[in-house]
Amino acid sequence: MTAGLWQNWVLPGIWTTLQLLVYGAALAAVVAFTVGTARTHRSRFVRFAAAAYTEVFRGVSALVLMFWLFFVVPPLAGWQLLPMWAAVLALGLSYGAYGAEVVRGALNAVPTAQREAAVALSLTPWQRLRLVLLPQALPEMLPPLCNLLIELLKGTALVSLLGVGDVSFAAYLVRLATQESAQIYGAVLVVYFVIAMVIIRAMKALERRAKTRVGAVVR
Repeated sequence: MTAGLWQNWVLPGIWTTLQLLVYGAALAAVVAFTVGTARTHRSRFVRFAAAAYTEVFRGVSALVLMFWLFFVVPPLAGWQLLPMWAAVLALGLSYGAYGAEVVRGALNAVPTAQREAAVALSLTPWQRLRLVLLPQALPEMLPPLCNLLIELLKGTALVSLLGVGDVSFAAYLVRLATQESAQIYGAVLVVYFVIAMVIIRAMKALERRAKTRVGAVVR
């Protein structure tokens, strides 16, 4: 693979993949914490609505949702999503539903004594969540959320089916131009592996930091 092909196609593809990862992860995080917290709400209606969202989007293929947002929504709504944003929306909504279950489980795992202590201190529900529940639940969330982030990284390859120039799509074009399948796809494997390792290291560092802060909250 020549340097020109790498510079003109593969490097822009890597940048597009990173953008999809960051934007998709940001949307998924908002969805996960919003819906996951709603799953623990006192209101039965709120819990039902959050559970319905989770079950629907966990049961729908991210690829089909991506196609639906890109091909079906425009004729109905009268406006067209760019392929990039249709992909981000589909990935964020799908992986956010999985993340919501992680958040719910971690919040429910906080010891009852901690909840009762927060109530005894007359903390508001928002204060209980922010000062007591989330700091203790966060270390439990991070390992499964790290796994979801890696899955999201691999899921970004789906966008190539919409013609988005991510690293997978760039690899396909380079393979057509050079007929060097082993070399180009070997390089792409390394690219995904390196990005995944950076994510893992960052999440492990965040997990260690969260665990050191939990001791202060419990004491």
